[in-house]
Amino acid sequence: MHPLLNIAIKAARQAGGTIFRFADRVDSVAVSSKNANDLVTEVDLRAEQDIIEIIRHAYPDHQILAEESGKSGDNDDVVWIIDPLDGTTNFIHGFPQYAVSIAVQVNGELDQAVIYDPFKQELFTASKGGGATLNDRKIRVADRKALDGALIGTGFPFKNQDVLDTYLEMFKDVFSESAGVRRAGSAALDLAYVAAGRLDGFWEIGLKPWDIAAGALLIKEAGGVVSDFYGKDKFLESGNVIAGNLKVHARLEDKIYPYNAKLAEQ
Repeated sequence: MHPLLNIAIKAARQAGGTIFRFADRVDSVAVSSKNANDLVTEVDLRAEQDIIEIIRHAYPDHQILAEESGKSGDNDDVVWIIDPLDGTTNFIHGFPQYAVSIAVQVNGELDQAVIYDPFKQELFTASKGGGATLNDRKIRVADRKALDGALIGTGFPFKNQDVLDTYLEMFKDVFSESAGVRRAGSAALDLAYVAAGRLDGFWEIGLKPWDIAAGALLIKEAGGVVSDFYGKDKFLESGNVIAGNLKVHARLEDKIYPYNAKLAEQ
């Protein structure tokens, strides 16, 4: 196992343990609002500190980009991209769909990835060029040949409701051709599920790098495709992402591409 991946797994499990200890007493968890529809709990903060302490012990100078504490560290040749609790709203409501997401970027390229679901004890991992696994078993994207019959994941743009009408038009177009669309509330897990073949594809508007990075590498190492809405590799910058196997991704891109002009105006 790659040393960076080993540390990422250790950190994700530690954070997951912290999250799980609070899962049956969420009513006692302190919650505050960062922005409209964007919540943070003391559990997010504790889990993030768990991760950072483990990384800093192993790699004191590596740069860290974390959802709650922002950017720190001098060595930007290696960047750890962290979401300590993806699916905070689910967690607050006792809805068991949330995860720890950790990615490592080396010289600007995604290199290692871990997504850990502490409730189901599912550990998704990937190393660049080494494939993707779920609990140490190799995973592959689904072999769906078309959008017809596909199960697609998505997320509502709840942080930027200016694009909601455009998103709903996209939703209608995708829904009308697919077997169904699911919105479970954790982009990291949705992307991990695409890598594992549980979802055939995924799209969302306005995500952050820590929502996407680990899941993107998982999908690529599981034989899938990840892009922005223009079919380019700029999803970490734009926050707009399409994922799936080659054929499902292509069809989703066909559906979504015409809305780029509207999004650019909003």
